Amino acid sequence: MEKEQFKKRKKMIYGLINDEMYVPMKPKEIAMLLSIPKELRHELQEVLDALVEEGKVDVSKKGKYFKSEGKFVTGTFLGNARGYGFVAVEGEERDIFIPADFVNGAFYLDQVKVAIRPTSSGKRKEGEIAAVLSHGLVQTVGTYDDAGGYGFVIPDNVKIGKDIYIPKERSMGAVSGHKVIVELTDYGKKGKKPEGRVIEIIGHQNDPGTDVLSLVKAYEIPMEFPQKTLNQAARVAKDVTGADMAGRMDLRDWQTVTIDGEDAKDLDDAVTLTKENGQYRLGVHIADVTNYVQEHSALDVEALKRGTSVYLVDRVIPMLPHALSNGICSLNQGEVRLALSCIMTIDEKGRVIDHKVAETVICVDRRMSYTAVKKLLEESDDALLEEYKDFVPLFERMRDLAQILRKKRMKRGSIDFDFPESKMVLDEQGKLVEILPYERNVATKIIEDLMLIANETVAEDFFWQQVPFVYRTHDNPDEEKIKKLSTFINNFGHSIHVGQYELHPKELQKLLMKIEGTPEEMLISRLTLRSMKQAKYSVIGTGHFGLATSYYCHFTSPIRRYPDLQIHRIIKDCLRGRMNERRMAHYDKILPEVAKHSSETERRADEAERETEKMKKVEYMSGRIGEEFEGVISGVTAWGLYVELPNTVEGLVRVTSLTDDYYVYSEETYELIGEAKNRHYKLGQKVRVRVAATDSLQRTIDFDLVSEMGDSDGKGEHQVNRKQQKGEA
Repeated sequence: MEKEQFKKRKKMIYGLINDEMYVPMKPKEIAMLLSIPKELRHELQEVLDALVEEGKVDVSKKGKYFKSEGKFVTGTFLGNARGYGFVAVEGEERDIFIPADFVNGAFYLDQVKVAIRPTSSGKRKEGEIAAVLSHGLVQTVGTYDDAGGYGFVIPDNVKIGKDIYIPKERSMGAVSGHKVIVELTDYGKKGKKPEGRVIEIIGHQNDPGTDVLSLVKAYEIPMEFPQKTLNQAARVAKDVTGADMAGRMDLRDWQTVTIDGEDAKDLDDAVTLTKENGQYRLGVHIADVTNYVQEHSALDVEALKRGTSVYLVDRVIPMLPHALSNGICSLNQGEVRLALSCIMTIDEKGRVIDHKVAETVICVDRRMSYTAVKKLLEESDDALLEEYKDFVPLFERMRDLAQILRKKRMKRGSIDFDFPESKMVLDEQGKLVEILPYERNVATKIIEDLMLIANETVAEDFFWQQVPFVYRTHDNPDEEKIKKLSTFINNFGHSIHVGQYELHPKELQKLLMKIEGTPEEMLISRLTLRSMKQAKYSVIGTGHFGLATSYYCHFTSPIRRYPDLQIHRIIKDCLRGRMNERRMAHYDKILPEVAKHSSETERRADEAERETEKMKKVEYMSGRIGEEFEGVISGVTAWGLYVELPNTVEGLVRVTSLTDDYYVYSEETYELIGEAKNRHYKLGQKVRVRVAATDSLQRTIDFDLVSEMGDSDGKGEHQVNRKQQKGEA
């Protein structure tokens, strides 16, 4: 039975059972009522079984089906090292808490049926696992521990909460300390550990790089390319020929530059810019990756599977093989390259008054770094000015246009978060030796603004062409989160206006501009960011809240993002007159899954990047036990205070380590209040902490509070000024 057909039948049968005239019946009686022939009754049984699994329908001891009273729901079990867990239910905002005594053998990521239990608090539902419907975890990564005649794997994922028993003959010869991938063969039960077999030895935990590699394996991020894909990349990565250039706009005589980080190797965007009669002609030229990655080819299948390149602290895992990403698809200086260009005419108010998307041929004149362009525009470096004297006017035009575009974006309400980021410096052994501040500068902002206008222009063009497309969307924030934010900022004398139906992004932008340079800037900025939803890919162009635009897509990075590659393919079909009914039907069929999968792989990459950073920061701070630092309270919870140091390292000051006082957490004001001594700890408060402990398995850092750097009244409510914080970094 097809998925859509199955859903329709489920809806129909559930509707029947919900009907007030319905009386409990056996499957045979339901089949007779609905005139379902005998040969199709097994399909009816499948539908009934699914409704029972979902907790919508119950079955009596006599085999009669009736509407569930709502005491059962189904969801995904998320374990905890302490024995208890939670069940995430689709469509429900809050998880169901499962006390340790009621887990009943459920394993991490199991699909489970939960019986809702009566609770006294009323804040969160509690439940008991009534049945395990299916297992969601097949394999995991952990550390092998040899116990003589057998072994155990201690999972890296602490949510699994159980060691995995490994018979000696299934250990692949692993020794204590080996990082391994283990396949689960038995999920265990009460009093019996889960069991598995080692299917891969990653390396010893003390070997350089094994820590990051283990995390990559845990997230199931593909690293090695299949040989077929590598062979295909080698075959297609040939120099551009006259035949390749035929029919394309030849832009090789346009002054063209790339601006990227010093260590970037996959240069997929180049820029040209002239100004005449008060109008700018901006060309954003993107590597024509689709010329080399044909639909359904081995390269395309692998790129879709990966979804995105992954940038970790010690390596890049590319979406495409290096022969393409660093070779023929990289817009290298002095080399002829095929591109897909968006050429825009922009007036002095930042309005795109004309544009053209075309297949082109380009040749980059200079490969520039953000640092060099910053020096040229802000520091007037004499040696650099002489070296790039032919290009300085171009960079000045780029700066001027970027400022116009940014001003226009800000006017319409685009939200610009500018949190300090960090760059990690590793030694040859992969050990973190230094954390440096990484700030956006004039050059990074120029490229950001020019790429944004190209993405918007392309999205609007193809939206009105009404062809299947992949948009980058960002939904409006949740009403409850905005109400909570509004309540909190009232404490500082600020407010946001929420319209009758929704919040306009300009309100948040005005708030961020109002608090700039104030003591509360950092904490309100953080809370505003937390109130926002996550951007995603979608086949429906619903607009981008954060950028305050109705049209947005990802067009500018086809080397490292699959949606951009897919968009290029659609654009070229339109340019070449191939977007007929058959092609439109094809895209209508495949794009929803492309958008969904790309959003999932993007989240996976983001999580892996965050976890590798946390891992390295824990390693870094483990060598600094006992040292003191100044920091800012970045989070307040019932169990303690999260403190962020100027180098972006974050740790926890546990409530139990503060004093013998009794503390109460206030959700309204994000503060921890000491009842006896009237101490207040708030978001944004400046404190001095000492590194107390680190946990490499849980990737956590514990701080002890040394002193509150507060006001003279001793309440410690002084907020840190972000400019001061940057100066300390």
